[in-house]
Amino acid sequence: MTEPAPQEGEVTARLLGRIAEVPEAEWDALLPPGSHPFLSHRFLHAMEASGSAVEATGWAPRHVWVEDEHGHAIAAAPLYAKSHSRGEYVFDHGWADALERAGMPYYPKLQCSVPFTPATGPRLLGHSPGARMAALAGIVEATHQLDCSGAHITFVGEQDREAGAQAGLLQRTDRQFHFINRGYEDFDAFLGSLSSRKRKNIRKERAKAQDGVTIRRLTGDELKPHHWDIFYRCYLDTGRRKWGSPYLNREFFARIHETMADDIVLVMAWMDDDPVAAALNFIGSDALYGRNWGALVHKPFLHFELCYYQAIEAGLERGLPKVEAGAQGEHKLARGYEPVTTHSLHYLAHPGLAEAVEHYLERERAAVEFDVKVLGRHTPFRKEGV
Repeated sequence: MTEPAPQEGEVTARLLGRIAEVPEAEWDALLPPGSHPFLSHRFLHAMEASGSAVEATGWAPRHVWVEDEHGHAIAAAPLYAKSHSRGEYVFDHGWADALERAGMPYYPKLQCSVPFTPATGPRLLGHSPGARMAALAGIVEATHQLDCSGAHITFVGEQDREAGAQAGLLQRTDRQFHFINRGYEDFDAFLGSLSSRKRKNIRKERAKAQDGVTIRRLTGDELKPHHWDIFYRCYLDTGRRKWGSPYLNREFFARIHETMADDIVLVMAWMDDDPVAAALNFIGSDALYGRNWGALVHKPFLHFELCYYQAIEAGLERGLPKVEAGAQGEHKLARGYEPVTTHSLHYLAHPGLAEAVEHYLERERAAVEFDVKVLGRHTPFRKEGV
């Protein structure tokens, strides 16, 4: 790859051992216009201060911070030294195995991302192409400074993709399923855009999920500490049954309750006044992001209701362009979520590994493109003339 060179005159890049080393206002001032909840200082600080994303959990903060010759911040990037590949949602275990079979360590590596959050957004923070290139240069420099095998910038937006292409980074694609708001006034208007069979199926699912269940969507001052106690019980129960050890601790949710309540929609369900399930969403300026969920009982279709249909309703109420409901899940297709391509950038320090991965990614990108096209032909929407 071509080493990305800063284009902002004389600049100085340094690594932060914790995000609290810089003021909240200065970090957030580097974000693009709009609301980006996961890139906010408040969110990243909650990850660190709670002990959820720290060195002990394999996420050692090494954030890039770039200043001009006057000491003014011009760029930044959320960066972590990783001792494993968990909680990233872009899988590189095969790359790790290949390098370690060749007798070289794959870890530590650098991860430029939001921990445990497969949501597309800015990663190279700054208000000009030169500033973003300066952040990228800082990441590459940190790879060598910290003797890491490489750096991985995941779930990037268009501007970061352009910077990565200019610098010659490896480009990787994957796919998710997002609900796209095509001007629907409400959920019924969305249902009206579906084929008759799919529309009937969704109505049946919602009726079964809601039978005997009370559902509320809570945000801002409606959220109370006891709601988070309930949510955390649900999150732990489901997480431990499916994945073993959940990533986030109770302190993290206490912190976002204090600092981000207005950015949150917590969907909760009760049966006979007993809490049974909850789903956590974050509000951005251009999307509602579904993140974590859990249930204490098994009830058919309750997961779809809380995580997908309630999220669509909440997004439409706010006039948001889309709902991102997390990684994977072809079952979302039948429920109005459409296939979209996600992107990541990769810098591998070992030339042999980089060459091998580049050839692999060429084939993978073609496969992902084909997959998205095929899935796109099976969306539940009415076909023209039907």
